[in-house]
Amino acid sequence: MAEAKRNQKHIAVLTFPFTSHVPPLISLIRKLSLAAPEVKFSFLSTAQVNASYFSNEAVFDKIKPFNVDSGLPEGYVRKGEGPPKEEVEFFLKATPGNFQRAIQTAVAETGLQISCLITEAFLWFAAEMAKEMQVPWIPFWICGPQSLLVHFETDNLRQKLGINGPEDRTLEILPGLPKIRAKDIPDGIISGAIDSPFAIMMQKMAQMLPRATAVVTNSFEEFDPIVVNALKSRLPNFLNVGPFILTSPPSEISDPHGCLEWLNGRERFSVAYIGFGNAAKPPPHEIKALAEALEASRTPFLWSLRGKPEYQLPEGFLERTKDYRKIVPWAPQVQVLAHSSVGVFVTHYGWNSVMESVNGIVPMIGRPFFGDQGLNLKMVEAVWGIGLEVEGGKFTKDGTIKALRAILSTEQGKIMRGKISVLKQLAVKAVGPEGSSTANFGALVQIISS
Repeated sequence: MAEAKRNQKHIAVLTFPFTSHVPPLISLIRKLSLAAPEVKFSFLSTAQVNASYFSNEAVFDKIKPFNVDSGLPEGYVRKGEGPPKEEVEFFLKATPGNFQRAIQTAVAETGLQISCLITEAFLWFAAEMAKEMQVPWIPFWICGPQSLLVHFETDNLRQKLGINGPEDRTLEILPGLPKIRAKDIPDGIISGAIDSPFAIMMQKMAQMLPRATAVVTNSFEEFDPIVVNALKSRLPNFLNVGPFILTSPPSEISDPHGCLEWLNGRERFSVAYIGFGNAAKPPPHEIKALAEALEASRTPFLWSLRGKPEYQLPEGFLERTKDYRKIVPWAPQVQVLAHSSVGVFVTHYGWNSVMESVNGIVPMIGRPFFGDQGLNLKMVEAVWGIGLEVEGGKFTKDGTIKALRAILSTEQGKIMRGKISVLKQLAVKAVGPEGSSTANFGALVQIISS
């Protein structure tokens, strides 16, 4: 009995506990726990995150949460909306000590030594932790391969292109990205605050990734084979195991505001679904411009809008549009995008949203705000041809009307939908019995189990 316990695998999962980073990692760990039921997982995150995701312990058999210190001062109150920049900086100051303490607790409570570290790729210091513990390190990149490649090549890009040069410089030096411009890639690589704590973290991540046992991402090889092959030549065991939307264990659909029932009464491909994720939100004047465009074009719309609509939208707008709109504080986005009445997705171009749009076969319009969103937009528009940026890169009444009409009322929208349909078929094949993602996931299970 003691020998069996000594040989049992125990994986510590280290999270970057912000915005959209947690759900994909939980999806990966849930799937691994089902594929390798003999393995124990200790999920290390902040108390707030763990309370949000582990309220129903039956859903997470073999996965036990352990709290890590957030680093926030006592009585801290967040200021405003948008990216949690200040919280991230406090959290990074608390690492890696907060994770080391949590790992000690997990080992003490389970009686099992750690056999592997699976971490958010951002947490570069896990490479040193894994080396000291003499266990494999498997970083998980929650975004697309394209953004991973540009981060990985940070030092090379700085040397070849310089810092804070012309925004229209293109990245011909990177395979598969000749149409990408300097202004499309995340801040902190060759422009902006390259000395910020976040930028330094990302640069160190890029330098550490070759030391990983495997690098995992939520994508599929056929989505962008040139970029994937470039990363395979640079990294050991670069494993695309997604899209998770097609491979994750099904969860119960929650639709407290009746979004799907409302969509049932709409014409095919007629509705604009609007959602900007948990951290991105247009400024007030752009929200009003978007509302004016929806009203002027009489486009039926479902809008997932945080906050009180009456304080954010034009006066009288709610009354004037009541016959062809639904505004909710939250929507089941995956199911909404898969509904036949949705014809366009107005988005911030986060990677999860792009993957969900491909799954639903819905063209996109919108504008990026931060991180990898500008790069995702450029790939969607200039490379894959499945979406548009609103004219001028900001929501205006006329520019938004033009984009809505292009996708909902012209041949351009039909062509985009056809291209997305091809990508969806490739995704389904990738997660099938003989697919690339299935094979990559099998390789990952073998690594954590052996």
